[in-house]
Amino acid sequence: MELADVDLVDLDRFAAGFPHETFDFLRRHAPVWWHPPSPKAPGGEGFWVVSRHADVLAVLRDPATFSSEGGGSRSGGGTTLDDLPRGIGPGAMLNMMDPPRHDAIRLLVNKGMKPSTIAKLEDGLRARTRAILDDVVPRGGCDFLREVAAELPLQVTAGLFGVPQDDRHKIFEWTTAFVDYADRDLGQSSARLARAAAELAAYGGELIAAKRERPGDDMLSIAIHAEMPEAPGRPRRLEDRELLAFLSLLLVAGAETTRNAIAGGLLALIERPESMAALRAERALLGTSVEEILRWTAPTAYNRRTATRDVELGGQKLRAGDKVTHWYPSANRDEAVFADPARFDVRRDPNPHLSFGHGVHHCLGASLARSEIRIALEELFARVDSIELDGPVEWARSNKHTGIRRMPVRWRACS
Repeated sequence: MELADVDLVDLDRFAAGFPHETFDFLRRHAPVWWHPPSPKAPGGEGFWVVSRHADVLAVLRDPATFSSEGGGSRSGGGTTLDDLPRGIGPGAMLNMMDPPRHDAIRLLVNKGMKPSTIAKLEDGLRARTRAILDDVVPRGGCDFLREVAAELPLQVTAGLFGVPQDDRHKIFEWTTAFVDYADRDLGQSSARLARAAAELAAYGGELIAAKRERPGDDMLSIAIHAEMPEAPGRPRRLEDRELLAFLSLLLVAGAETTRNAIAGGLLALIERPESMAALRAERALLGTSVEEILRWTAPTAYNRRTATRDVELGGQKLRAGDKVTHWYPSANRDEAVFADPARFDVRRDPNPHLSFGHGVHHCLGASLARSEIRIALEELFARVDSIELDGPVEWARSNKHTGIRRMPVRWRACS
């Protein structure tokens, strides 16, 4: 492989899963690399590619230099390769805000996502999982992605944000349209994407209006009625566009990433029967197994920052306004941090993966995701003696999210 062969805006190169071989090459030969401009790249622009664990941490630990909003002379920015207009993504969505505004809005939902709070939800998570399996286990198999891995996070996310459970499958369709580039390339729209965006905006607007009149104890109601310390002595409430951005982000984050970790984790175990057997024999391994699943699957492939000043990183000189992408699956397989990183190891400990990010943007739902993965595996293994693929796994076409579209499995139920 040569650097000239590396093209990270060609989504077809991600259509069979994350291209780890490409990033193995980058870590060895160009760990902070300027991806040249390309007609397929949004705006035709080049961007920096950060692939080593230490360098990714350096970006995540310095939000003043590596902004989630923008930098230099850019009028827009955000966390994708596309430059999004300020007020639409940057400065409006929680993941596209910098401190101190980011910190104030994050506090609105932080209490509901603490490990101690999530622990109290465990009985409900387990009951939901058992009900899901009650439906599919007797059939001897299913599309595990859609009917199990996606179903649990959908139900939980709907409950947390006060979305009626009957509407949860709308969330699945909308979020899938956002993250899977099945019918478009970077920087492009499609009829499917436009429809999903319009439907979510209309639905979210109605839901916000209803909860403004009749608030509940869900996170959306809390955000609607919270007062933000905009200036000393002048608090204000979030506007509808801010609330819609807040809802859209957390629906995608809650419903999409965890389903891919659950499905991708089971896939790793199916492909490694010895790991599956070890986990069945020693349920105490579930803790380290969940962390290894998170390291291995890394559902968010990259995030972008924008350099706010000239800075050196990994021996390279970055300029104010440069797009800087950092790649979590690559950091998670850095040979300098992980022994034998290309091996899936249910006993791996310690496991300093970066699948939840780090620093001010560390994933709000990390504790919830861990619980959902662990409970899904516990309950599945309690119901089935054997499990295997029942056809090819179909991957989403995206360089932003490493997702699975379809994963047919068959099993033998416990007698």
